[in-house]
Amino acid sequence: MVWKICENCRKETEMHSKNLCVTCYKKLIWKPRLAKCTRCQIIKPMHAKGFCPGCYNFVFHLEKNKAWNQKKNYGLEIEEYKKITKECVICGFNKIIDLHHLDENKRNNKLNNLIGLCPNHHKMAHDFRFKKEIKELLKEKGFDMVENTKLDFKDQQNNE
Repeated sequence: MVWKICENCRKETEMHSKNLCVTCYKKLIWKPRLAKCTRCQIIKPMHAKGFCPGCYNFVFHLEKNKAWNQKKNYGLEIEEYKKITKECVICGFNKIIDLHHLDENKRNNKLNNLIGLCPNHHKMAHDFRFKKEIKELLKEKGFDMVENTKLDFKDQQNNE
């Protein structure tokens, strides 16, 4: 290992090339290889295996990123998340499952408050036109539903 003073930053560090430290060399001289990404077809700096950094992470680290997001957003381990989102509790659909909070409080991440719903039923659960129908279906399935203090617009429309 050769230690010299970098010509750019004047710090005594391990030399990389052209009398520059690694940091200064990357800032001043090194240019990343540009190529067309095999996934997104955009000319970007290449990361590995013909992918740009974003596509590389998407292809090879999707499960790890998903686990990190669930841990960050909900405090759930990936095993718990997979167990909850195994299938829709209403219809049994098991391809794409959303995480739904029964009390609609996103900060309440207790396991008894989280269920898996398919995108259709999840959208219906948040739409005031179908909210009562979904709540009744969930009560029939044995879920303890908390009465929501938000306004029910359908009842108000009928009262007028």
